[in-house]
Amino acid sequence: MNALTDKLNERNLLRFITAGSVDDGKSTLIGRLLFDSKGIFADQLAAVSRAKHKRTVGDTIDLSLLTDGLEAEREQGITIDVAYRYFATPKRKFIIADTPGHEQYTRNMVTGASTADAVIILVDVSKVKLREDGGVDLLIQTKRHSTIAHLLQIEHVVVAVNKMDLVGYDRAVYERIVKAYREFAATLGIKDVKTIPLSALAGDNVVEKSERMAWYQGPTLIELLEDLSVYDESHSAAFRFPVQLVARHNGHEANDFRGYMGRIEAGSVAVGDKLVVQPSGQSATVKEIVTFDGSLPFASVGQSVTIVLEEYVDVSRGDLLASSAQPATLLKQVNADVCWLSEEPLDVRRKYWIKHGTRQTAAKITKIDSILDINTQQRHDAEALKLNDVARIALTVQQPLAADAYADSRATGAFILIDEVTHQTVAAGMIRLGE
Repeated sequence: MNALTDKLNERNLLRFITAGSVDDGKSTLIGRLLFDSKGIFADQLAAVSRAKHKRTVGDTIDLSLLTDGLEAEREQGITIDVAYRYFATPKRKFIIADTPGHEQYTRNMVTGASTADAVIILVDVSKVKLREDGGVDLLIQTKRHSTIAHLLQIEHVVVAVNKMDLVGYDRAVYERIVKAYREFAATLGIKDVKTIPLSALAGDNVVEKSERMAWYQGPTLIELLEDLSVYDESHSAAFRFPVQLVARHNGHEANDFRGYMGRIEAGSVAVGDKLVVQPSGQSATVKEIVTFDGSLPFASVGQSVTIVLEEYVDVSRGDLLASSAQPATLLKQVNADVCWLSEEPLDVRRKYWIKHGTRQTAAKITKIDSILDINTQQRHDAEALKLNDVARIALTVQQPLAADAYADSRATGAFILIDEVTHQTVAAGMIRLGE
């Protein structure tokens, strides 16, 4: 791959989430990023200053209110839903997802993390337990969110040790917490962890360097985020195109048109390319790539296009157009890691719908292989799953899925389970092949 292509695949947009336990300062940190980087409007600032649920003293602005927009969030002083915010610096554009810290809202955190390139795990120095033996006990939600971030294959993990002002900016406390987190991250298999001491409320090391932590020689948080490398490997992956809609002109016209509409989820396609329709296995050749602005000779990941084929083949919504040289794997038996999102426990006697790409088909959970203990990272047997449990399961599906391992492709390796009766989403899953 040449340097020009590498540059094109290096995205200037960074999607990141904040995660951690309750009151670790996630919303305040995002508010500080927005405020110090001039990412908010004057009327927004004025509205926050007048807010009746402000939790600061005097005229100090409660920066957490910039993301906690729901009335229930402001009343309780917690984050409930995922709040997305956009801001930019001269070097980069950002989309932030502020996710809840409470265990009962873990499913909202999973939603925000599913498209993230980076995660900022906040650790509140005032809440961790500093043991007499020199060790540190991290909070369970810190471990839970780190585990989910790892399962979701988030590339960059940044540990922000927050509220350093509450311990007098003590370097020794910071280093003990970092050591404990790195040891925990090693049990997960997270190799690259970046750490930073800060105070979101006071603004230390968020956008401006802190004079009160002169012992820290690393970048500020915004500098670190600006420099994170986000190489989009899906550009060089095998072509994947889930069909969303079949587009046709009037069938009585002489120039009868049949195109297949969707979004390219991986790889690229050009006129003349040989494809395979999955799961049927029919071969096809690309005749034309149509967009709103006209036909293209070539299209790549992220583009929404209509593909016209040379051959008359049977293609419907839910099918996958894939590279004939590197097709997806057809699965009737699926092994996956899931995060259970429903307050109703998993019942292996019930039937569920599985939504994978644009295909929806009936599914039955045949086995719970193991459940993951967030604290110890050990797996053990289980008969059922309850809200926020993370487990390895086996499913049987009614119609085969054209899938990839989640580690290779988020788009074709992820799915959700839907309750057949209530139509609620009950689980988010990541397909594992060869495991």
